[in-house]
Amino acid sequence: MGDLASRDCVPCRGGVPPLKGDELTELQSEIAGWEVVNEHHLRKEYKFGDFAKTLEFVNRVGQLAEEQWHHPDISFGWGRAEVTIWTHKIDGLTESDFILAAKIDAL
Repeated sequence: MGDLASRDCVPCRGGVPPLKGDELTELQSEIAGWEVVNEHHLRKEYKFGDFAKTLEFVNRVGQLAEEQWHHPDISFGWGRAEVTIWTHKIDGLTESDFILAAKIDAL
């Protein structure tokens, strides 16, 4: 994870195929706890002790997303936040999705 977290997301301009199969498996091994769903998106749930800590995390993820120009879907409530990542431009996964996941874990 350390290597991915130190890199920056690269904006996708489209025209490239989404990652599949072994490429996904290899990158997934670098981000603990993230689920690859239908070779389409990444998902992970984070747990917190209260709503304030959850909201603080969500705001930090939002700030990171703005810095990286790569924006996940975030669902949250008392004590939990679920983050879902994929590259909308190609409707699938790119290396930048895994970079963002590693950066979120580093928060």
